[in-house]
Amino acid sequence: MKTSKNILQIAKQTIIEESKAIANLINFLNSDFENAINIILNSQGRVIVTGIGKSANIATKIVATFNSTGTPAIFMHAADAIHGDLGNVQKNDIVICISKSGNTPEIKVLAALIKKNNIKIIAITGNENSFLGINADCILNTFVEKEACPNNLAPTTSTTAQLVMGDALAVVLLELRGFTSNDFAKYHPGGTLGKKLYLRVSDLIEGNLTPKVTLETSIIDAIVEISEKRFGATAVIDNEKIVGIITDGDIRRMLTKNEDFQKLKAKDIMNSNPKIINYDDMAIDALQIMESNNISQLIVVKNDLYVGIIHLHELLKEGII
Repeated sequence: MKTSKNILQIAKQTIIEESKAIANLINFLNSDFENAINIILNSQGRVIVTGIGKSANIATKIVATFNSTGTPAIFMHAADAIHGDLGNVQKNDIVICISKSGNTPEIKVLAALIKKNNIKIIAITGNENSFLGINADCILNTFVEKEACPNNLAPTTSTTAQLVMGDALAVVLLELRGFTSNDFAKYHPGGTLGKKLYLRVSDLIEGNLTPKVTLETSIIDAIVEISEKRFGATAVIDNEKIVGIITDGDIRRMLTKNEDFQKLKAKDIMNSNPKIINYDDMAIDALQIMESNNISQLIVVKNDLYVGIIHLHELLKEGII
């Protein structure tokens, strides 16, 4: 029976072995990698990524990464390809073929057919001298000394190497294409990631109440305004310009310092240097300002005029945090 110490040691050893193999990939990068990048960049078609077994699983992830970073790609299973799916490959497409050995029967048949049709092949393989390697236009070498599996059988280190090589391709293509966070947002509109990339302050305050008082508003009326509008704060306005903010915290501090507070005005307790964000700014920017200043609300302005308050709770509700 394995002890806790044994379990952790096995896990650590696995990570160490894989990390060493990944670091060694740097030594395999050469002109073939550059050629592969240029082939993809100059192509008028799609990138078809194929493989069999565990390499097919890696291929699907690489396709997902390509598609989300501006390189149109589709997955084609190598076994299905030689039974009809090869029709997916058009004359301007490029095929990235992933195989550790480069010599599995399906890969050998597929590589021969692709080459016969004058389609460019980029091989991601651990065996440069394999059938796939010999027939490829570019070889991205993902050789590993051994699998992390103690029997050196289960694809572990080799598939990790394939995945990292695919990521290297995707990131280089991304940078060369000038792919920005705005482009990324177009392909990730859903979920928390999408909201961080496209949700604006204006989206969150649309239709919100706008708590506000003047410099001469009494403290009692200011408290009522804060309570009714439920943002935990109110803006202090003078001629439609922001001059301050009063928060729940300001009210609490006032109550501990003043027994007779009924004669006080908004101007007496307000913070005259409120944190402000523009109506068109990103919601994630609002969160960063709140976190860096340890506050829960921000005054929102449009063309320097007060339009509302954004609260931390709204960011929580949208899943930004």
